[in-house]
Amino acid sequence: MRINLLDELSKKKAFTIEDAEQISHTNKGVLKVILSRLEKKGWIERIEKGKYIVIPLGAEKGKYTLNEFVLGSYLVDPCIISYWSALNYYGFTEQIPRTVFIQTTSRKKHQEVTIFGVPYKIIRMKERKIFGVEKAWFEDIKINLTSREKTIIDCLDKPQYAGGIIEVAKALRTEEYDKDILVKYAKRIRNSGVIRRLGYICEFLQIPIVLPKIKTRNYLKLDTILSETDKLNAKWHLIINEQLGDLE
Repeated sequence: MRINLLDELSKKKAFTIEDAEQISHTNKGVLKVILSRLEKKGWIERIEKGKYIVIPLGAEKGKYTLNEFVLGSYLVDPCIISYWSALNYYGFTEQIPRTVFIQTTSRKKHQEVTIFGVPYKIIRMKERKIFGVEKAWFEDIKINLTSREKTIIDCLDKPQYAGGIIEVAKALRTEEYDKDILVKYAKRIRNSGVIRRLGYICEFLQIPIVLPKIKTRNYLKLDTILSETDKLNAKWHLIINEQLGDLE
């Protein structure tokens, strides 16, 4: 049974205990014992509770893994690669984030998990904030990721998941995106902080862009991960706690 089961599971890159249950028609108690033995023999490896990857023939257990985006897609459904991870994918930043950032609408008990040494940060989003999603191929599997424009907007929405506002400014400086879609998404996200940060950065970089007027007297930080300063920008109602001159 173990060999037949492994043959069937080998057709997948990863599987759940429910997948194995459907294939083997074996009750879960017996199946857990079988999977435990397969794992000890180095034929499969556990990702997290009830989820496994198949170790290809000739590969060494403990040294084989899948692409980190592919692995992430098995952690939660839906899975959308986003924020700093997407910034790096598009070449908007030379910084390689150690953590893989994932958006989802699903609840997950642990928002931070480490799989085979790779940290994953899972950010639960409201359904209305899920848009601008594209697909890309990784190891013959289609993975969801935010588009160029949505990536920038998300990072302006939550700079703490982008490595800071400087990384977002680097992305905007490239101008390798559609400005009309960028403005459309900035309005759709329904966060005035996005409009304010986008306006301030584009003004600094001399990028022509037409944005709605700000209707607030409150000030918020340009970069959410840095401390407040006493430097204010009255036009965009921002606390300027990061110097964009540091881009270079």
